[in-house]
Amino acid sequence: MPAPSSALTRPSARSIRAAAFMLVAPVLPALVLVMLAAAPWPAAAQAPPYDVFPAAEPPYHRVRYDADTADGGLAFPVNYTIWIPPGVPTIRGVIVHQHGCGEGSCKSGLTGAYDLHWQALARKHACALLAPAYEQPEKAECQLWCDPRNGSGAAFQRCLADLGAASGHPELARVPWALWGHSGGGHWAGGMVMLHPERVVAAWLRSGVPLLAADPARERIKPHVLPDAALGVPLMCNPGTQEGVTVKEGRFAGVWPANEAFFGAVRGRGGLIGVAVDPLTAHECGNQRYLAIPWLDAALAARLPDAVGGPLRPMPTDRAWLAPPTGVEAVPAARFDGDPLAAAWLPDEPLAAAWMQYVKDTRVPDASPPPVPTRAVIDGAELRWDAEADPESGLAAFRIERDGRPLVTVPEKGANPFGRPLFQNLQYSDTPSLPLVPMRYVDTTAQPGTAHEYRIRAVNTLGLESAPSAPATPVTAAR
Repeated sequence: MPAPSSALTRPSARSIRAAAFMLVAPVLPALVLVMLAAAPWPAAAQAPPYDVFPAAEPPYHRVRYDADTADGGLAFPVNYTIWIPPGVPTIRGVIVHQHGCGEGSCKSGLTGAYDLHWQALARKHACALLAPAYEQPEKAECQLWCDPRNGSGAAFQRCLADLGAASGHPELARVPWALWGHSGGGHWAGGMVMLHPERVVAAWLRSGVPLLAADPARERIKPHVLPDAALGVPLMCNPGTQEGVTVKEGRFAGVWPANEAFFGAVRGRGGLIGVAVDPLTAHECGNQRYLAIPWLDAALAARLPDAVGGPLRPMPTDRAWLAPPTGVEAVPAARFDGDPLAAAWLPDEPLAAAWMQYVKDTRVPDASPPPVPTRAVIDGAELRWDAEADPESGLAAFRIERDGRPLVTVPEKGANPFGRPLFQNLQYSDTPSLPLVPMRYVDTTAQPGTAHEYRIRAVNTLGLESAPSAPATPVTAAR
């Protein structure tokens, strides 16, 4: 198996172009060990500008593996970027954000680890956030990576050992995984549950599931075996309503029948699986994160072991609610009027309430404001700051005050074609857009030589504001 490319190898033209981009593109601070390839770009890999990466400096780390030509090896090169929450002495788990099939989706994986909202979930549970990015050309066979038996499962476990060594967290190779996958990434995440149920806390499957029985119409896809241990792993199928639920024709009309068959096989044997139909979308990810993150939050809180190396705790089932898979109302399991093994499973009342709102209009409620921005500094006319996302509703914007009065909202008008406006913007596969948006603002209306007091408020995607930050410190005083 090829060794990972390293920052210690002779740089290639490709890595030089990536480094040049890092110097000129605006990126978020706190981004070090970049393991980029020194070998020529493989013929089977994507062409530039795929070689433009966000910078990976601590708390970010990256490793890249070339395609493995050995029998059973991964057919495409792959990049793994991980975010380690600062100040956490021991990592308790890894949250994996897995993109889908096709060149565009693969490229979107390059920014998954930089997502502030997903980082908030990881930070809460002392977990790392990992985002793979496969270099699959547009017309290449997706099964060559989205079936983990085709080398991607082994590469994933290998990257945890390598990134653990690079980050000083060797426990990464042993901790559990919470999996999120879109499309082919859902196939991959579900396949990892079938292969490694003892390692998976929970899995959210957006618009993609593995096969559990051979399908003559899809002969190239090998079915998985559903082991008994996988029945205790919380799973959520999350198709868009236009993927065969209410819209029965079109490119993605087969998504719901595949989800329905997967759900029936798992739930029919008592598995802890639900269905959350997105009422607004087709294959794009939409607003699913506002249910996926709370749902994974509940599973992580319930299942993570207290000590590294310990077994996952069983998911509690005594507070479960049930609902028709494509319905909009859930009830406590004891009150469900129907076959419980044909009903969508929800872990408890708070998640059931969030689910009911999501399947109606995706406006999952949230009464808590986002965290207050920190480390605000003013350097001439440039204001810079740090901020963490609201774990429930993410981060939409910042409101800047000058001398106690509102000055500007950044961005002035948020835009997101796939869901609620987010400060980092959003791609089709639920990852931030490139270039990464910096937390900075240049006050062009300030009079030169006049001292002003600046404060910043964070705003989440439901419009809730944080308290104001401490006054921005002049850079000369900060030094």
